[in-house]
Amino acid sequence: MTRSVTVLTNPTAGGGRAVHASRRAVTRLRERELDVSTVEGRTAGDALELLKRAVGRGADAVVAVGGDGVVNLALQVIAGTDTPLGLIPAGTGNDLARTLGVPLDDPTRAADLVVDGVVTSIDLGRVGTRWFGTVLSSGFDSLVTERAGRLQWLAGPLRYNAAMILQLAALRTLSYTIELDDAELHLDAVLVAVGNGSSYGGGMAICPTARVDDGLFAITVVRDVSRTRLLALSPTLYRGAHVDLPEVEVYSARNVTVRCDDMVAYADGERIAELPVTIECVPRALRVFVGADSPLRT
Repeated sequence: MTRSVTVLTNPTAGGGRAVHASRRAVTRLRERELDVSTVEGRTAGDALELLKRAVGRGADAVVAVGGDGVVNLALQVIAGTDTPLGLIPAGTGNDLARTLGVPLDDPTRAADLVVDGVVTSIDLGRVGTRWFGTVLSSGFDSLVTERAGRLQWLAGPLRYNAAMILQLAALRTLSYTIELDDAELHLDAVLVAVGNGSSYGGGMAICPTARVDDGLFAITVVRDVSRTRLLALSPTLYRGAHVDLPEVEVYSARNVTVRCDDMVAYADGERIAELPVTIECVPRALRVFVGADSPLRT
């Protein structure tokens, strides 16, 4: 039974929405007679240390308020433990929350799941000692994210949109080697995504066949395409229909190594490492509160 929770908030998530969502969630949790402590931190490193101390003192659960980035931070502390994770979505992506059936626009209802909800276990991806919950990607989208980080003079979605246009102008084919459980692939591609969950970027189903409870990754490869064709593929991502196109290949594996010169990998929207990376799917690595409509609910 959950009696005490630590609430971890990213105050910058969602353009500041997370602060308001956190207040509503904390109020609700206290109304439901839970003992609530809060963690914010001046930096991600500071928040990580504060969360480690809070969990070490014996919190029954951790509640992450924000987007997939703050969830990723929480994973680094509680993955592989018995401490369950609750989500209060308040970021721009919220892809793990979507997967778990957590209400995206109602912090009070999301907080109620921590009191009344069902706890189940899901898989996580791991690169070395670094955990992730949704999708690890490299290629075009990781280069867009890298470029957006350099456009500090632009704000909000405008920064990402400008980065995408600039990166499209510089689109190039990348030479990948991908090692799967029982195969090694050598191919030219513009994007490789390794999905524990099916979506990233706020509902783009880049790996639509991925499930967070099957012990496997779904790997999506977008082969060599032109700028025009890549733009045409974009609308199909939200439906997952891109996997039916001839330029897209899908694989599955529990262990994946991705190699490509001068390339970086992002997961849960966070910079993970320069390639090559070896990625392991760790079954049942995280306990989570799930919503009433989640297919994971048992």
